[in-house]
Amino acid sequence: MFEIGSVSIENRLLAAPMAGFTDKAFRIILKNHGAGLVATEMISAQALVYGQEKTMFMLDLSGEEPPVAVQLFGSEPRIIAQAARIAADRGAHIIDINMGCPTPKIVKNGEGAALMRDPNRAVRIVEAVVKAVSVPVTVKMRSGWDENSINCCQIAVLAEAAGAQVVTVHPRTREQLFSGKADWSLIRAVKQVVKIPVIGNGDVTSPQKARQMLEETGCDAVMIGRGCLGNPFIFRRTRQYLETGEIPPEPTAEERINVARQHLVLACRFKGETKAVLEMRKHLGWYIKGLPHATAVRARMNQARTLSEIEAILESLSRIINQGDGSCGLFSK
Repeated sequence: MFEIGSVSIENRLLAAPMAGFTDKAFRIILKNHGAGLVATEMISAQALVYGQEKTMFMLDLSGEEPPVAVQLFGSEPRIIAQAARIAADRGAHIIDINMGCPTPKIVKNGEGAALMRDPNRAVRIVEAVVKAVSVPVTVKMRSGWDENSINCCQIAVLAEAAGAQVVTVHPRTREQLFSGKADWSLIRAVKQVVKIPVIGNGDVTSPQKARQMLEETGCDAVMIGRGCLGNPFIFRRTRQYLETGEIPPEPTAEERINVARQHLVLACRFKGETKAVLEMRKHLGWYIKGLPHATAVRARMNQARTLSEIEAILESLSRIINQGDGSCGLFSK
């Protein structure tokens, strides 16, 4: 068990909030495959306060197995606090404050990773959110803005003093974006200066990497982001490895195709067929990566417009793999 304030989490393996990926359908898939905690895509505090329809839809947590964290981004303490109250009223079990998003359209407004350059504003945001809600408040941060301003330890200490109950450290700078190697030594450095739990994030792509992060950094839990794209199985496999020391086999091609199909059906249920089929293309590409004819299959799926078309393509792929025969030409062009 792992605890974030009053919230008990089944294990120490958490799914990272990822814009464009961790919608309701994917959260359910991740939970079903062993993630102890899932989180929404980052949600604009201002849009939530304004009641923007698309944003309110992103906040829909109905029917999901708890706990679910809601991640908010913004730069105004009053607005984020108000948004946090809305999220908590709508079922958020944890409010996470985004201090890590590196994208230009976010940081240009002083939001996301830009808060690493403004510790005073960052701490006022945490204080405001902690006062506004009764659920635990957490902070997800980068190591700093650039290599000359590594200040994750400072921000973590300030966040703890302001009432944050957990900090998550993705030890890349904003300027690194998602390139280069995550510096896990900074997770360990943060762990040494705060008393609250520290979650490590970055470059965990296998059960072995998760165990390595826990051992090298002393972090209390591991958050997996890009490593679970097309691979929700990583949570179940990692949990078994941590508990038994045995590494479970990789999922079979059939398992990957079946879960891709389940994910697609869920997405169609929640978003409607037309929108879901378009948005699922990126997920489907991850699920079939490395399988026979993956490039040709992906090209076919990118032309599909309906659930039935995608299901037919996946069924054909499954049949070819099971028969061990690619000579039928379905994906050879």
